[in-house]
Amino acid sequence: QPQLVQSGGGSVQPGGSLRLSCKASEFRMDDYHFNWYRQPPGKQRELVAQIFSNYTTTFGNSVKGRFAISRNNIQKTVVLEMNSLESEDTGEYYCKAEYFTGSTIFWGRGTLVTVST
Repeated sequence: QPQLVQSGGGSVQPGGSLRLSCKASEFRMDDYHFNWYRQPPGKQRELVAQIFSNYTTTFGNSVKGRFAISRNNIQKTVVLEMNSLESEDTGEYYCKAEYFTGSTIFWGRGTLVTVST
């Protein structure tokens, strides 16, 4: 059964950095696009970054230039590097895998990121 296991996150001061990792067990990596979403407290879930099966990436406007996303199909991991963190980056972060046809979606369980002084 494919599953996404997230790690990383935690608390950091504004201006700091954090790294989130998503381990994609039992996935045929070439067939999947991967995304990171976040849900700030009291708000809706929003797209943070995407990395497609061809390694093309896109980012939400609020994180452009600060966040980076990468994938390693051999190690079956997807990493979100977050720099110059702001209080507005606080939220629960979720990894999502989407089959290239869009027919199947998997979600990680989430990991909390808190940015505060």
